[in-house]
Amino acid sequence: MSNERKSTLANIMRMAWMFVKRNGFTMAEALKVAWLNAKVTKAMRTGIVQFFFMKVDGTLRQAFGTLDPHRLPETQGSGRRPADTVQVYYDTEKQEYRSFKKCNLYKMA
Repeated sequence: MSNERKSTLANIMRMAWMFVKRNGFTMAEALKVAWLNAKVTKAMRTGIVQFFFMKVDGTLRQAFGTLDPHRLPETQGSGRRPADTVQVYYDTEKQEYRSFKKCNLYKMA
């Protein structure tokens, strides 16, 4: 098994345990959401992805986002370290950066 694959699996397990501890998920639910987060993030690095997540008010939001460096605008560093519980993405509809809680990711289309 390659080091990249081991690292990816370790990150998925780490994220799943975080969901169990902080959000009260069962391990099965946590692994499902952690794998979905990994798939969405990987897909966003190569193009635009349609995905859905639950907003804080309980409504479902459809988003089209990317992390592809060729599609991102020029940015200045903010000096802040990103939180482990939040996924930041570039919203291609609104043309600005957005974020969602990783535990609230619902599905990828």
